[in-house]
Amino acid sequence: MARAALRELALDRIIFIPTGNPKYRLPATASGEHRLAMLRLALGGEPRYQIDERELASQATGYTADTLEALRGELGRDTALYLLMGADQYAQLGSWHRPDEVARLASIVVVARPGSHIAEKAQTFAFAPMPVSASDIRARAARGESLAGLVPAQVANYIDRHGLYR
Repeated sequence: MARAALRELALDRIIFIPTGNPKYRLPATASGEHRLAMLRLALGGEPRYQIDERELASQATGYTADTLEALRGELGRDTALYLLMGADQYAQLGSWHRPDEVARLASIVVVARPGSHIAEKAQTFAFAPMPVSASDIRARAARGESLAGLVPAQVANYIDRHGLYR
């Protein structure tokens, strides 16, 4: 998805922001440290990819509006800022904390997900979605099944080596 977004939206870079442990939902199965390590492995040193760790900080709210507000302050008003999200999340955007603020701070770009319908008013780009979700990948890892072709080999090895999702 990131490669397609770089190409289709003519972006200079993609900033990945792993979520921390916000109080409004159950904590992630893998720790922030593990998720950050897997993200670094998955990105493979691509110079147009950056990782922003701000949501992993203990004082972070985890609200997208707060993160975008901070980014907008750092990048300035003239820098185009896009928020890439799956159609499943876009369908729930109205239930997010300050959804109007999220839409004001960044242009929302919706990516197709299997079984999801994208509203016509949403900005999209050409991308063939994978027929597997992160939940499916975690379930396969829990069962000890191969993750070949679903995640980069380095990430699969990391998951296995650290016994994640089991």
